[in-house]
Amino acid sequence: MTRFALTLEFDGTPFFGLQRQSNGPSVQQAVEDAVLATTGERATVHAAGRTDAGVHALGMQAHVDIAKSIEAFRLMEALNHHLRPAPIAVLACETKPDDWHARFTCVGREYLYRIVNRRAPLTLEANRAWKVALPLDEAAMQRAALALVGTHDFTTFRSVHCQSASPVKSLDRLDVERIGDEVHIHAAARSFLHHQVRSMVGCLALVGMGRWREEQVAEALAARDRTTLGLNAPSEGLYFVRALYPGE
Repeated sequence: MTRFALTLEFDGTPFFGLQRQSNGPSVQQAVEDAVLATTGERATVHAAGRTDAGVHALGMQAHVDIAKSIEAFRLMEALNHHLRPAPIAVLACETKPDDWHARFTCVGREYLYRIVNRRAPLTLEANRAWKVALPLDEAAMQRAALALVGTHDFTTFRSVHCQSASPVKSLDRLDVERIGDEVHIHAAARSFLHHQVRSMVGCLALVGMGRWREEQVAEALAARDRTTLGLNAPSEGLYFVRALYPGE
């Protein structure tokens, strides 16, 4: 049995999420079906994180155990063949020790949230970014974001369906930058609560629109109450960027 690490890129638009679902298509099921078509084996794909319906990935790390003797490059090529026409690509494939785990060995996760800040409808970027028509003050958003960096109880920014044992998380990075008519929010932590990034982005967007004072983000955090959340940003602007492992 060989453990293969897969780096996955995918457009989350047609999927009900990364994790296998009983009520619709998932990224996990698509990759597992490709493994079956390649090797004849029913294997389970384990990913570094879970993503909601509509969320994308630039470099999701996953692993799968395969009994058949096959080289990593050949496995990658075969999986990409069988994944067509699903919007999923295996960008890299390599062997790993048996004790390496895509989720449990992971020591950090990075996300990007894209806002297109313009009045015109999205055409090329439809379903791949959140369109906000009102002008955004990215400098105010950045100042407000600083209150969320560090170790806090993020109950306000946690989905009621979150299964994490604790609402306390350590946020290593939350940066806001403008690139032309796009506003990008970068978030990094060891792990995140369900909907945490989208909830933080939604509140920062309210600050950028002038609908919230900058201090309200810190006040919402301190409230530790989901009902004080101003806005949960839509899923289509969120991207899982990469997973980090010891030594990287």
